[in-house]
Amino acid sequence: MNSPMNRLHRPASPSMWSLLVVTAALGASPALAAGTSSAAASEARYQRDAAVCLSRGYKGARNECLSDASTARASREPVTIDPDPGRYARNALKRCDALQDPDRGDCVARMQGQGTTSGSVAGGGIYRELVTREVVVPAAPASAAAQ
Repeated sequence: MNSPMNRLHRPASPSMWSLLVVTAALGASPALAAGTSSAAASEARYQRDAAVCLSRGYKGARNECLSDASTARASREPVTIDPDPGRYARNALKRCDALQDPDRGDCVARMQGQGTTSGSVAGGGIYRELVTREVVVPAAPASAAAQ
């Protein structure tokens, strides 16, 4: 992944460059020397990357640089597993609460895996389809009922 440091253009002023190097070194040494958690090290890295983005010597697009720094921080964070296994299922069913019957029943069936599923979150969404066929008995014609 491209780090904001990869796109840094050296500032015209040597004193500004020295200030950036010293700031980065001071920001890194407590996290590395003390052996702090990876979350603290990740935050320290983000702070350094953001400082580079906001420095006067940075020649790129600041918003893009800050976005890249934030994305890099998020990719370094550990993935945590929810200790409550039923939470996902309850949240999935909450999507159906706003619907009225019979649509709510169909929604619950789709969330529980009935029907077909296509698409992906990365592709923009998951499409769930459930076809419900209803058999309707035709009413007797009015003229036949009168006889």
